[in-house]
Amino acid sequence: MKIGNIELKNGLFLAPLAGVSDRAFREVCRKHGAECTVSEMISAKGLHYNDTKTAVLAAFSEGELPFFIQIFGSDPEIMAESAVKLATNNYKACQNVSTPSGIDINMGCPVPKIAGNGDGSALMKKPVLAGEIIKAVSSAVNIPVTVKIRSGWDGDSKNAVELAEIAEKNGAMAICVHGRTKMQMYRDPVDIDIIKQVKKSVSIPVIANGGINDAESALKMLEYTDCDGLMIARGAMGNPFLFKEIACAIEGKDYTEPTMSERLAVAMEHIRLMIGYKGEYTGVMEARKHLSWYIQGKKGAAVAREKVNKAMSLDELETIVEQFLREYE
Repeated sequence: MKIGNIELKNGLFLAPLAGVSDRAFREVCRKHGAECTVSEMISAKGLHYNDTKTAVLAAFSEGELPFFIQIFGSDPEIMAESAVKLATNNYKACQNVSTPSGIDINMGCPVPKIAGNGDGSALMKKPVLAGEIIKAVSSAVNIPVTVKIRSGWDGDSKNAVELAEIAEKNGAMAICVHGRTKMQMYRDPVDIDIIKQVKKSVSIPVIANGGINDAESALKMLEYTDCDGLMIARGAMGNPFLFKEIACAIEGKDYTEPTMSERLAVAMEHIRLMIGYKGEYTGVMEARKHLSWYIQGKKGAAVAREKVNKAMSLDELETIVEQFLREYE
């Protein structure tokens, strides 16, 4: 698939998961088959007022390209202004050497503090305003602009097709559709029919999101909806190997699942990256959930998780992993 001059072999994206898709996790996922990553969502208003968190959230590595920065907000002028700052690295404490490949507009976040403020998925209730935002941003920058939406606000107002058509008309170069409504949050079922309808209604690339947890669900999504790409979200948490698994399925190649030893070697590589970017205390605190995801569902995971959640240092986590492996094998 192509988004502007960006070409992706299998169209495999890592979703912009707030509190999860930080720089370290994105780098690990890229190493294991993700073809494009997206930042955690950044407040356009926060950037407008020189919020210091922006530089950290927007930071990325050279090897991460293609990389999109996702912004949220509901004021077209501020959204456009912030997009320009991010596209040109012209903001307070910017850490990047390269500029991002594109800007993604969040119109799908269901979290109350975002949607309740008129941002994220709340914009699906205001299609005219949504169009104005997309037009303002796409007109302001010289890099591709994409939009992430949901199937609708609730079961009685599934308007993803309308929003997708508006997005295309106003300059979006791709649209990602999460097949759940705002009111569903992350509960099943995922409506793959509406993703299929969106694909039929627009000529820009359509990226499917929601319920893609293994090769089987990925192939089903691709075949049923005819979508151009897949955005992997919670399925990748503790399982960055999922991208390679899906790529192998798409390409008709054999896939060998990593051993527990290999899985935990990647987990520790991931944790060391986190510590490198955030310092040991913050890195370890945030690594706890990731390490728990890497061992979730495995023999001895419950006991190990209790220890992980009390760990205060890299040494402690390494000891827990070594013990887990001895008992697992």
